[in-house]
Amino acid sequence: MRSFRLPSGEQIPALGMGTWKMGESARSRSAEVTALRRGLDLGMTLIDTAEMYGEGGAEEVIAEAIAGERPRVFLVSKVYPHNASRQGVIAACNRSLKRLQTDYLDLYLLHWRSSVPLSETLEAFQALKQAGKIRDYGVSNFDTSAMKAAIALPGGAAIATNQVLYNLSRRGIEWDLLPWCRQQQMPVMAYSPVEQGRLLSERALKAIAQHKDVTAAQVAIAWLLHQQNVVVIPKSSSVQHVEENLAALNIQLSPEDLTALDQAFPAPTRPVALQML
Repeated sequence: MRSFRLPSGEQIPALGMGTWKMGESARSRSAEVTALRRGLDLGMTLIDTAEMYGEGGAEEVIAEAIAGERPRVFLVSKVYPHNASRQGVIAACNRSLKRLQTDYLDLYLLHWRSSVPLSETLEAFQALKQAGKIRDYGVSNFDTSAMKAAIALPGGAAIATNQVLYNLSRRGIEWDLLPWCRQQQMPVMAYSPVEQGRLLSERALKAIAQHKDVTAAQVAIAWLLHQQNVVVIPKSSSVQHVEENLAALNIQLSPEDLTALDQAFPAPTRPVALQML
């Protein structure tokens, strides 16, 4: 599995498994656990979650899936903004660790900007890192101005990543945020790579997919994997999706494919406000 180096020197895989909407239904739990285990068997060791997903339910699903496999898993979780105070972050992290049945996270993120001063959140992240409960920390849904302000704070220079909405139909970060993160040698984590399924009916994607005998989702993921220093975390709630997501690593997009996608999904020509889902 291709990987990127975080500012701390730790390696993060380029393709992982997202868990949004997991842990919300007891009837789906077995299939979700099976899918995650299949991904691990195939070498997809990055798993992304959040305390928000299923209000902790996704973390409990992951705990079952990774039982006995924790040392080889790169585990990411996120803290709610309303838990972003110094004591709130520490308490939230401890709850996540308990649900995940582990004693550390590889990466812990602030899910989106909070009314709590970020300096306080960063202070908590540093305390958690010093205690060995997290190895790295970062943010999610921060635009360029927020990132510049963040890294100027005490502890801000250690921010390891920014997880944002990025896919063919949401290319706004290419104007300023993505180049800035590359200058900082900071990987960007791209969530919702197929726009919650809405991209799958797009004609340009379908045409390339048909020509290559793959799915439209695989083409969309392959396009993201083609981008420099971008980690992709598609949802992985079924074995079929996990296997298809992994196969996207081997899809080679030709210059003609990339041109066709640029024409169908143009890059930004002006600043675009950061988008979220």
